[in-house]
Amino acid sequence: MALLAATNGSSERPHVPVMLREVCELIRPAARALIVDATVGAGGYAQALLEATEARLIGIDRDPRAIETATSRLAAYGGRVTLTQADFADLERVIGEAEPGRAARADAIVADLGMSSLALDDPARGFSFRLDGPLDMRMDPGEPLRAYDIVNEEGEVELARIIYEFGEERASRRIARMIVAARRRHPIETTAELRAIVERAAGGRRSGKIHPATRTFQALRIAVNHELESLAILLERGPMMLDAGGRMAIVAYHSLEDRAIKERFRALAREGGFRLLTPKALRPAPSETASNPRARSARLRCIERSA
Repeated sequence: MALLAATNGSSERPHVPVMLREVCELIRPAARALIVDATVGAGGYAQALLEATEARLIGIDRDPRAIETATSRLAAYGGRVTLTQADFADLERVIGEAEPGRAARADAIVADLGMSSLALDDPARGFSFRLDGPLDMRMDPGEPLRAYDIVNEEGEVELARIIYEFGEERASRRIARMIVAARRRHPIETTAELRAIVERAAGGRRSGKIHPATRTFQALRIAVNHELESLAILLERGPMMLDAGGRMAIVAYHSLEDRAIKERFRALAREGGFRLLTPKALRPAPSETASNPRARSARLRCIERSA
């Protein structure tokens, strides 16, 4: 989930951490801090933070391929790094297992909620409507629920709800109706098939706007991976695991995530015990979005636990 690459449809492109400088400046871990990268991905943030300090780092990712990639990239840091395949909703358990005998506390927590190019650019994972592949979309391939199951088994009303609530797609009812009509003829098995149905339902590419399939694919991915439920747990528990002076920084890419982060961080600041370091979300510099188009929707927010 953590890292986004400049897109040309290839997973061989370098993985580019979004807003890396801004994240490192906000986190600014102490020399012997414990950092948690809750979406370690290919290890870009982790490597930069390890280079800047003597800190220990715990890296978490749901994708076993991401853990393999990060393991190779971060091997030079030896015992300073612990990597675990897990959902970041299990943050407290993961810290407890990595640091036995001490409270589940961290000096810094960072999470990038964007899709990993490791997964997005792999057609076999089924995340992208731009690449034909099976309707899968599981961040953890060991989980049972696939996008195929939702598309081919959910009722029309529930499909419309998923597409509307998780994709904020105004044409959700029409898209759901056409999905149900298409699957009566034969199961919808590939991303290309689903893309074509959504394009017919939503009316082709909208001039100057995102591709009409973007919101539907986002909605299905969120539903398959229970992303908003996991984020709610991270936002509830993560700040409480910070030591005094500890900071939590999160990069979000769509309004559902960003709204939840903004509301939680502002509530913590109002209640006391936390200081909001980003009254307004930070955005990528134009130079970054020019070289890495997937960064264009990124929003960075950070909070600090008071001493």
